[in-house]
Amino acid sequence: MADPESTRGPQTSPASESQSSFFSQRARRQLGLFAAGAGFFAIATAITRRSIVRRYKASIPKFYQPSNRLNYEVNGAMEAFEALNIATINVFSVGIMMTGGLIWAFDIASLDDMRKKVRTNLGVDPIRTDEDAEQEIEEWFATVLARKEFKALRAEKGIKDKADEKDEKDEKDEEKKS
Repeated sequence: MADPESTRGPQTSPASESQSSFFSQRARRQLGLFAAGAGFFAIATAITRRSIVRRYKASIPKFYQPSNRLNYEVNGAMEAFEALNIATINVFSVGIMMTGGLIWAFDIASLDDMRKKVRTNLGVDPIRTDEDAEQEIEEWFATVLARKEFKALRAEKGIKDKADEKDEKDEKDEEKKS
């Protein structure tokens, strides 16, 4: 006879049953982008603070220096460049953090997940793709590109048709009116 333990299905441990989907492997992976953004935001905040403290300390006069003169030469272009860099780093870090938070909140782990959610919200079957529509769009692009290439060849050889002659005539008439 077979061992009763070997005939049973896979058993779940009590720890995994009590663990909710809030702390699942998928949720932790999704939350990783948020954590990376939060870490980047902390670094950007430290850089900003260091820059502000450095500017403040440079503006304090030395002990025997008159207080009505600046300590340092002001280079407006470099200060503007530094301010732009710091602002860009801060906005970028907040953007990463927000993106990670939204991905975690909407339970999106990959591009396929996002595609399925969008298709479901639009009322399209998320599993089936419309190959006929995709084929039709590809054919339309091919005809548009072929038409553009044909016009370029005609222009190179100096060939004109009735539509081109009519456009030239309309342009001449507008020039005469003005």
